[in-house]
Amino acid sequence: MSETKRTVLDLFRLDEQVAMVVGGSRGLGREMARALAEAGAATVICSRAREACEAAAAEIARATGRDSEAVPMDVTREEDVERAFAAAVERFGRLDVLINSAGINARHLIEDCPAETFHDVIETNLTGCWLTCRAAARVMKPRGHGSVVNVGSALSTVALPMRTPYCASKFGVVGLTQVLALEWAESGVRCNALCPGPFLTEMNKPLLDDPAKTKAVVGQTALNRWGEMHEITGAAVFLASPASTYVTGASLYVDGGWTAR
Repeated sequence: MSETKRTVLDLFRLDEQVAMVVGGSRGLGREMARALAEAGAATVICSRAREACEAAAAEIARATGRDSEAVPMDVTREEDVERAFAAAVERFGRLDVLINSAGINARHLIEDCPAETFHDVIETNLTGCWLTCRAAARVMKPRGHGSVVNVGSALSTVALPMRTPYCASKFGVVGLTQVLALEWAESGVRCNALCPGPFLTEMNKPLLDDPAKTKAVVGQTALNRWGEMHEITGAAVFLASPASTYVTGASLYVDGGWTAR
C-alpha cells in the first residue's frame, strides 16, 4: 500500500512534536509559542519570571488544547539551562524544536555605556543563546532530528546609533547560527535565524514616548510601520516545521523591508 501523500499544508504541522520557547512568556516569544501550539506542538515555555511563565503556558494550553508546560529558566545561568532542558525531556520524553527568543536591549552612546550594561546584553542575547543551543544539541543530535531557531534582528545585519551592545549581540547570533548549521548538518539537526524588524513589543514601547525616535526606527522600513505581533508567526512555524527541511544556516528577515534599503 502506498503512503498517503502529504499536502503542502501538512508540512507545516507540528503534531506530536515538542517545542521549547525560551523567552516565551511575553512579546514575540509568546506569539511564536502560541503559533507552534496551534500547529500541533506541545510547548515548553521558559523565562526568568515564574509567574509570567506559568500564566503564558496556561493561556496557551487553554486557547489551543495542547499541552504546555512552564519551566523557569535564566539563560545566563548554565546550571539553570541544563536543569530546564532535563525537566522538558523528563516531562515529554523528547525535544524537536527550540526557539531562542530571550533578549534585552540598552540604548547608550558608547562613551556613556557602562561596561556592566554591555556585558548584561551580551550575556542574555548571545551567551544565553549559546548555552541553550549547546543543551539542545545534546538532546537533538542523538535522535537525528531537530530544528533550532535563534531570534536575531534586523540589527543583525544593519546598525543604528546607540545600540553597540544590542547590535554586537545580534550580529553574533547570526554568526553562531551559521556555525551550528555546519556543525549539525550531518546529524539531521537544523539551525536558522529569524530576524524581526520593529515590532511594538515591551522592549520597543518606550519609543512611543518620543515621536522622533519612533519615526527614526519605523521610517527605516519600506512598509513604514510597526510589525503586528501575529506577523512573526508564519515565519516561526515555517522554520520549526518539516516545510523547511532543506533550510539551514539561513537568516529569515521579517522586517518590513528594512534590510532591503
